[in-house]
Amino acid sequence: MAWIVALIAVVAAVTAVVRSQNAARDANVAWGRVELAERQAKAADARTAALTDEIRQLAQKRIPAAALALSHPSAPVPGLREAAEVDGGSARLLTEAVQAARAAVIEERQRVDAAARAAMRGTSAKIQSLLNQSQQLLHELQHEYDDPRILQLDFRNELALRRTQATAVLCDAWPGLARQSSPLVEIVLGAQSRVAGYERIKVANHLRDEWLAVVARAAEPLAIALAELLANATAYSHPDTDVQVTVQQSGGRGAFLVVDDAGIGMDDDALERARALLAGPSEVLLTELGDPPQTGFAVVGRLVVQYRLGCHIEPSPFGGMRTILRVPAHLLTVLEDDRSLSALVPKPVHAHTAGTAAAEPEAAAEPEPAAEQRNGLPSRRRRVPRPAPARSAPAPAVTPAAPPPPRTPEQAESSWAALQQGTLSGRSAPAAPPEAEHQDNEDGQDDRNDQGDDET
Repeated sequence: MAWIVALIAVVAAVTAVVRSQNAARDANVAWGRVELAERQAKAADARTAALTDEIRQLAQKRIPAAALALSHPSAPVPGLREAAEVDGGSARLLTEAVQAARAAVIEERQRVDAAARAAMRGTSAKIQSLLNQSQQLLHELQHEYDDPRILQLDFRNELALRRTQATAVLCDAWPGLARQSSPLVEIVLGAQSRVAGYERIKVANHLRDEWLAVVARAAEPLAIALAELLANATAYSHPDTDVQVTVQQSGGRGAFLVVDDAGIGMDDDALERARALLAGPSEVLLTELGDPPQTGFAVVGRLVVQYRLGCHIEPSPFGGMRTILRVPAHLLTVLEDDRSLSALVPKPVHAHTAGTAAAEPEAAAEPEPAAEQRNGLPSRRRRVPRPAPARSAPAPAVTPAAPPPPRTPEQAESSWAALQQGTLSGRSAPAAPPEAEHQDNEDGQDDRNDQGDDET
């Protein structure tokens, strides 16, 4: 029996040891699970904190930076702060949130800009109508009174009208003025008369055809575009410097208007932006034009697209900028020479050269005209004394009169005021000879053209 008792004791001891081991193993497993749960809870808390920080950065930095980058492409847009702590799904959702916010901002800006354009179109049309009425009234007053202040008021009215037209064009509106087919050089003078500091603008006429004109539908848009370029050139150059405008004709490619100034120039970023605006982008938001808005290049770019013009800007040899406005051949025509150009229109350069050669007295011993000028340039020649005419048969020498130099705007204003004064004082006097009346009418018409009265 003793061995039975011993066996039972051994079995009981083994069972107790096995149970103890199992309990210890269960306790270790349970502790491991507790530690794992704690680690998972800590990791979840870290991910939650990281995701919270990313959402906070999304609201405070990323979305505002993405909205700012729409107006300033160089502005940086921050990414995820702790990409390792955020899982792939959450990071993808955060990126989609930035893109959705960007698309919403673009759509809202376009909607607001369209509403602003519509409001400005209506306002510009009303203001332009009032300014046209004021311009007509001022022209009537110029015929009744000789006060020079009326001319100054007319000029300021013309400046306001140009600004209103530019705003209307920028808002996709019609320029608001219809013109006939007009000579290209007169369009240049009309654009010059709409710019403050017009007396600094010097026009050089290099046209081969004096009657080269712009078709009716593009005459006023071309004047608006050139006026904006001239206003930009005079505004950003020293008041003591001149702005050179060269009118050139180039075969079947049309005509070119080259504007050179000696201004402050542009840096690379400004030049790139100016070229982008002059190329005529599909859409230019009003909010992207600065404060105050700089609308000149944007207006020119809009007209370039609408009328298939061409415009290029580059550094000028004069130290400032050179802008080249190209008028294609399909917008040009040739007028009949049954009308007279304004006396303020500069004579073509080749006409001056020919006039100089014709004014020289002819002599038998002088060289031929072909040797006198080479490549269109005058050359020095030796003069031979002409034989004295016989005293028995005196004949008055007739020398061709040289073309009169173009008058300045100040001289035109003085002539117009003198004409008005003479008209008032001559109502009670005998009628003037036909030649004098014709000359006065030409002077008055020139002065009206100088004040921008070339609109029809």
